[in-house]
Amino acid sequence: MDCLTATELLPITLQVGRPWPLGATVVDGGVNVVVASTHASAVELCLFDADGRQERQRLLLPGRSGDLWHGWVPGAGAGLVYGLRAHGPWRPERGQRFNPHKLLLDPWAREIVGRFEWGPQHQGHEVGHPSHPDARDNAATALKARVVDDRFDWQDDAPPRTRLEDSVLYEVHVRGFSRRLPGVPEAQRGTYLGLASDAGIAHLLRLGVTAVSLLPVHQHLDEERLVQLGLVNHWGYNTVGFFCPSPRYATRWDGRTARDEFRTLVRRLHAAGIEVLLDVVYNHTAEGDEHGPTISWRGLDNASWYRLPADRRSAYENWSGCGNTFNVHHPRGLQLVMDSLRHWVQDFHVDGFRFDLAPVLARGEQAFEPQGAFFKAVQQDPMLAGCKLIAEPWDLGPDGYQLGRFPHGWLEWNDRFRDTARAFWLGGDCTRGELARRLAGSSDRFQAAGRSPLASVNYVVSHDGFTLRDLVSHDLRHNEANLEGNRDGHGHNLSWNCGWEGPTDDPEVLQRRARLQRALLATVLLAQGTPMLAAGDEIGHSQGGNNNPYCQDNPTTWLDWTQADESLLAYTAHLVALRRRWLPLTGRWYTGLPDAQGRADLSWWRHAGQPMAADDWNDRMSRVLGALVGAPGRGAVPLLLLFNARDVDIDFQLPAGHWRLELDSAEPDGRRDWQGCARITLRGRSVAMLSQTLATDPLPQQVMP
Repeated sequence: MDCLTATELLPITLQVGRPWPLGATVVDGGVNVVVASTHASAVELCLFDADGRQERQRLLLPGRSGDLWHGWVPGAGAGLVYGLRAHGPWRPERGQRFNPHKLLLDPWAREIVGRFEWGPQHQGHEVGHPSHPDARDNAATALKARVVDDRFDWQDDAPPRTRLEDSVLYEVHVRGFSRRLPGVPEAQRGTYLGLASDAGIAHLLRLGVTAVSLLPVHQHLDEERLVQLGLVNHWGYNTVGFFCPSPRYATRWDGRTARDEFRTLVRRLHAAGIEVLLDVVYNHTAEGDEHGPTISWRGLDNASWYRLPADRRSAYENWSGCGNTFNVHHPRGLQLVMDSLRHWVQDFHVDGFRFDLAPVLARGEQAFEPQGAFFKAVQQDPMLAGCKLIAEPWDLGPDGYQLGRFPHGWLEWNDRFRDTARAFWLGGDCTRGELARRLAGSSDRFQAAGRSPLASVNYVVSHDGFTLRDLVSHDLRHNEANLEGNRDGHGHNLSWNCGWEGPTDDPEVLQRRARLQRALLATVLLAQGTPMLAAGDEIGHSQGGNNNPYCQDNPTTWLDWTQADESLLAYTAHLVALRRRWLPLTGRWYTGLPDAQGRADLSWWRHAGQPMAADDWNDRMSRVLGALVGAPGRGAVPLLLLFNARDVDIDFQLPAGHWRLELDSAEPDGRRDWQGCARITLRGRSVAMLSQTLATDPLPQQVMP
């Protein structure tokens, strides 16, 4: 139903309505509005004209049920534009920052009206006088909410429900992927429709990935500092609308267009058998620290929505590194997160989530709680059953590194895998025992808690850091374009430039870099766990050595398809296909024990053909290792995985039997026609995978690492 305009609503008397659900909902011929605030003394509903420029009415919400303020607007419907004003004490030293001069955005807004313009009018306090509330009214430029009609023709959409064993994740930025992709109509480049275009889907299908993991698409703000520098928050980790797809990735800046086009993306990817996962940022909001603007939560009930230090409640806990920490320990904070997750599953059909700085969500008073309220709420929610849940298992709070401590059913980004793989191949400090642990599911992190090896999300590159090509092309970061004096981004990258910093025409350096990229990709895709690729690594994308391009919405981060390394793309697709065919290391834990035929399910070998001995595991000089998989995930024959990070070829003595080479990463396409027994020449800086074609003699037992 179209809404009545604010003029048509005059005169109006709000009715009490009902205290659920939170936000603004079309019901019974009107709009029911519910706002949460424990410490407010009154909450006003402010009605605006259709474009949100002129405030027409202010109406006190007449109902109060505990900490919920509510009212029903008769005759209103979808399209109604509104904001909120909260009355209460201005006592920053006690954590209270009520200021009715500031129009506030509904935290449950389904559509956001306007574009945020930075200015002192949005400050809750006077500039230079943090103890004094600012009396300027900011309604003209404040963000407002619009009541929505969310009908959409989903046709026969159904989630792919890809088994975890078959999953290959592809972390991708909506805009960066298709901004320069040939075959995408110009108006759709850099948008949801661009990613879901025929050309975009064709690439994903060729590559063989099963899920896209989208960098944040929740509506977000560009920080004031970036705006002043002429930059933007390209990655989007600065949320202002937890229920709203960002209109900056739509073909026009319009909330309804953004919702429809995002749904079209999901529907089209599902039809192609590809799942859609969202990177979600519930650990902080765009309001920043005590010097930041008053947009929503701060003005509605600062002490409830944010974590405040007990001894300095005018400030904020900064466990996110972004100025504030969202208080999911509070019932309303938890409710917002859960309502948001359900909204994206029910109304947008997404298949899962990657939680940025996830320990923040599971903290009690301070400590991380593996059996805490957040995990229990997620576990019991039927709407989230079947969703893939992925944690970034660290934050900046006390005892913030929690890799391996998330509950059953969760996956976790495994930076131990990342760092070990980089060190092994690029000359860092690493033992063969450490590599074997990472290849075999990181049992030291996941097995003792009864978790599956698939809980380990294995990667060597993500959005945060060097691209794969830059990882083998730069010893140093080159972040000057970020205008932070090249001080931002990681300083410890475990990278190697292969003898020359940056671009070069030297064929020896280029060959070395190409081999290492292929070896690193093979390490990810053949290992036990759930593999994740970063978009662009399969085509050799470079960011010029910038390992923190969060503010670079330009060709630095846009994939340059005209320069795509077709050989590397074909190789990566071959690797994904090999994983799908063989699943070399299955989704259950290996024991190293022999079966009735004397064959161990997994054993580890030296290049001379002997099982690894106790002293071999801690040898920091050797970079050669073999894994004999007697019980691969698919197929009835053993597999042999061989790793040689040395710069020279070596002869590897094979276990008894006849072997066929399925992968040789030293070859540009990964293929080499070879069959034989006794020994194989394993090329320098390469990974090989062989399948056994004849029965073998029983193999000796050995101790697992």
